[in-house]
Amino acid sequence: MARDRRPAKAPKAAKVRKAVLTRTVDEFEAAFWPDEQPVDNAVVMTMGALHEGHAALVREARRQVGKDGRVAVTVFVNPLQFGAGEDLDRYPRTLDEDVALAEEMGADVVFAPSVDEMYPNGEPLVRLSAGPMGEGFEGASRPGHFDGMLTVVAKLLHITDPDFAVFGEKDAQQLAIVRRMVADLDFDVEVVGVPTVREEDGLALSSRNRFLSGAERVQALALSRALFAGRDAGAQGPKAVREAAAAVLEGADGVSPDYLALVDPLSFTEAPDDFQGEAVLAVAARVGSTRLIDNVSVIVR
Repeated sequence: MARDRRPAKAPKAAKVRKAVLTRTVDEFEAAFWPDEQPVDNAVVMTMGALHEGHAALVREARRQVGKDGRVAVTVFVNPLQFGAGEDLDRYPRTLDEDVALAEEMGADVVFAPSVDEMYPNGEPLVRLSAGPMGEGFEGASRPGHFDGMLTVVAKLLHITDPDFAVFGEKDAQQLAIVRRMVADLDFDVEVVGVPTVREEDGLALSSRNRFLSGAERVQALALSRALFAGRDAGAQGPKAVREAAAAVLEGADGVSPDYLALVDPLSFTEAPDDFQGEAVLAVAARVGSTRLIDNVSVIVR
């Protein structure tokens, strides 16, 4: 069991006023809990290359804990989440800019550990499993991805010991799996989802968008157009949702779809043809050499 580093809750404590960059667990603990006056804490877990989508997460974390609470942003490119041939080495590292944005949005501490700090004994022999929820969609395309994600999320929850953990709804399957892990394994944290942040033309913000050429960025708009078309067909039932979205993707130049699925947001399994209620319409596709994901909520009737 992880030790509880925080004293019992008490009202009103002075917040940390500067976003302190920490590299080790000991440094983080000293910066995040600098005194004996406890307050609500929140964490935003990222792999860096922060953009306005991440900024929205940090702002929500600050809203959750109030002006006197503490907000941590973690920056760690987790090798366990990347499979053979994926873009681990290519993934952008922009730590100085990340710290500046995190501080501007209200973070108190940035925790940016090395791989050796997170996994001092090498790749962990014992890992969490996403189980059936991690087998489809992103899990099918990226075997082992969600096991690696859950393993590092669990470690970071133990290290940061937050009251709130804030995640983006753009990674819908990840959010669903994290929520289920927290419920199934009795983590004492509230998971907060934040809606996807989009450009004015509808493209979902992503750290990988920087890899798109100008032409590819235009082609990538087919993903959001497909999702919006499916969402608009929600009143006609699941079949109409899928068909409307698929029709947009089928006519899109330069886009190679991986999957397009209408899923139950709780189990992240395919919604049956008689499904009614709120569902998630999710898509993954390659545009050039860049793999993008996106989703929208759909009210199906």
